[in-house]
Amino acid sequence: MPPPPPPLGRSRKRAAQAFDAALDDAELITARTALAGGRWTAVRALLDRTGDDWDRRGHRVTVLAQEPSTLAWARDWQLAEPESADAAVLLGCAMVYRALQGKERPDRAREACRAAAALVPADPTPWLGLLMLERSTGTEQGVVQLFDEVRHRYREHHHAHHLMAARLAERRPEAGQDPLHEVYDFANWAAEQAPADSPLAILPVVAHAERYRVLAAAGSEPADPAASGHWIGRRARQVMKAAFDWWLEWEREEHPRSFVDLNFLAHAKFCEGRGAEAAALFHRIGSHATPAPWSYPDRDPYQAFHAARTTALGTV
Repeated sequence: MPPPPPPLGRSRKRAAQAFDAALDDAELITARTALAGGRWTAVRALLDRTGDDWDRRGHRVTVLAQEPSTLAWARDWQLAEPESADAAVLLGCAMVYRALQGKERPDRAREACRAAAALVPADPTPWLGLLMLERSTGTEQGVVQLFDEVRHRYREHHHAHHLMAARLAERRPEAGQDPLHEVYDFANWAAEQAPADSPLAILPVVAHAERYRVLAAAGSEPADPAASGHWIGRRARQVMKAAFDWWLEWEREEHPRSFVDLNFLAHAKFCEGRGAEAAALFHRIGSHATPAPWSYPDRDPYQAFHAARTTALGTV
């Protein structure tokens, strides 16, 4: 799911400096810079090295696809190497981001992703592109079908599970603080189905934040998450404790999207009022902040992250 846009004016420039979707992937950052200069061969080499590490491939392709110049260079690459599946996948995902910005027809983006999927039937990444598009514009049935396509190819796909949790959280906003809401069932099911060391153990925390986003937007929760009781109920505390304990025992530092999870967990611990635990997570995050969930429901993520970090670090 693409991050929410930074606010206008001076804050937009500051947020652009603070948040980098590449996170700590130095190889990706180098290839992205090369691609911006028209050197798509660096991306070809990067994706070739990535192989079938599907979470890493999805992370790298979607980060590259967000860049404004990627669509043009991906087309050049495909013209030079029409048999390249990597070029087709990157082109499809770049068209998805353009469609989400209103700069490309969604049907053309869908066609490009399905063409890429036909070239690499085992690759979940073209289906991830379709899921990103339908998560924002499609029917619920379509979203579920695309999630199943991704999961059929890679059961633990991190990004796809996050997208699905965000979409499910938007069901029945009028239900309020329903502990039996389907987004919680989905997140718990996914965490239980995954291996013990899978970062999907953090998904219940993600689901909790996504549901807060929906309830706050509907006006049934305060706009300041730290002022909300959303994180201090019995069920919520159990979820946060289980996720924090998983992090202490199993943290997957090598996972390409580990900082996404750490930001959700730090946000939860801060909102729960567990300053020392939040501080430990902020130390681990370092400079790798992510817009979500600090932007929830409609906040300046840069200010929200740094205010929480300063407060948490001042408690230890």
